[in-house]
Amino acid sequence: MANRYAVILAAGQGTRMKSKLYKVLHPVLGRPMVQHVLDQVKAVSLDEVVTIVGHGAELVKEHLGEESKFVLQAEQLGTGHAVIQAEKLLKDKEGTTIVVCGDTPLITNKTYLDLFEHHEKESSKATILTAIAPNPSGYGRVIRNEKNEVERIVEHKDANENELRVEEINTGTYCFDNKALFEALKEVSNDNVQGEYYLTDVIEIMKNKSEKVSAYVTPEFEETLGVNDRVALAQAEKTMKKRINEQHMRNGVTIIDPENTYIHPDVIIEQDVVLHPGSIITGSSVIKENAEIGPHSEIANCEIGESTIIKQSVATDSKIGDRVNVGPFAHIRPDATIGNGAKVGNFVEIKKSTLGEGSKVSHLSYIGDAQVGSNVNVGCGTITVNYDGKNKYLTTIEDDAFIGCNSNLVAPVTVGKGSYIAAGSTITKDVPEGSLSIARSKQSNKEGYATRIKNRKKD
Repeated sequence: MANRYAVILAAGQGTRMKSKLYKVLHPVLGRPMVQHVLDQVKAVSLDEVVTIVGHGAELVKEHLGEESKFVLQAEQLGTGHAVIQAEKLLKDKEGTTIVVCGDTPLITNKTYLDLFEHHEKESSKATILTAIAPNPSGYGRVIRNEKNEVERIVEHKDANENELRVEEINTGTYCFDNKALFEALKEVSNDNVQGEYYLTDVIEIMKNKSEKVSAYVTPEFEETLGVNDRVALAQAEKTMKKRINEQHMRNGVTIIDPENTYIHPDVIIEQDVVLHPGSIITGSSVIKENAEIGPHSEIANCEIGESTIIKQSVATDSKIGDRVNVGPFAHIRPDATIGNGAKVGNFVEIKKSTLGEGSKVSHLSYIGDAQVGSNVNVGCGTITVNYDGKNKYLTTIEDDAFIGCNSNLVAPVTVGKGSYIAAGSTITKDVPEGSLSIARSKQSNKEGYATRIKNRKKD
């Protein structure tokens, strides 16, 4: 197999996006478009990747990191001008170079691989990735001769009546013999209305030299979408969402309403998981078998254990064990660890805390900066008072403790194993193991007082 290289065009600002964020950094299902492109093209075993950057260069470099080399296109003078910026890194190398646009996030590694293999099998100097467009208006047309060979690419605005009827379009992705590419680029002129150097001119230059130019027609037209505005961005999001959801369903995941379920590319979901409508699962989340998520739950960078149920809740950067019940309307904030068989009920917030196996926080409570043992019952309205306005402090609740309703545990404090906290208590001192702690003012009843008050009002 020949050496393989890639040039990713990511220098444009994308004025039609009408955004301060550079076009290729706009996310599709949570991942920048250019990252999708890089991930897919690298899957075909490349020897080197060069990304052409311009607007937002530092941000693009930051996102892609060491996965690519970078070359700056200081002035955006066309696609041919962009590619020639990579000359110092690639021009003397033998092999095949693929040129891809950083705003085409839907093209799959299979399509890239098929393009490479077609190019190398045909021994072409250039191969154009083409597609049959249901409505080719606005696209450059691929014109073939009577032998079905590629003759040239004609832009829509320059096409005659017969050429406008052609449905085969140029997708803007190409494979080239690497040395032939940079030789041809030296001959590209900017003698056109835009005053730019077009990569498409390389095709005509090679044809004039009787070099072989071929085309690979991808059967997946929707993959080739180039994102130039927010409408196309939404279309790309929808297509990517459908692709990912269908893959999970084929792998044994039940998605009740795929149109309203959003799963990011890096998420791992095991068999027999059920996802209800409105579920949004992002980052590097892992959902283990038989879990049930939703409706209307958000899971970000979490590990969710087997047979766990999360209803109408939010969980972020946390680990939730097996057979856990969460929600409805619970909030699992970062750095929480929920043990097997635990329960986190409605309107409960847990942050940077461990909840042990079998423990329950069933309603209307805040557990923050706490170590909660196993088989602990935390009553309704309990708060771990962890913040004094400057520092955060730890609350420790040991195994088998029972925390009565409306208790305040003022950290730093420890509630010993098997202890009871009476309802309505404010605990400021450690509670020994096996103790009952009551910390509330003594009740005093003034008999008849309320009746006298009412009678005064009548007078």
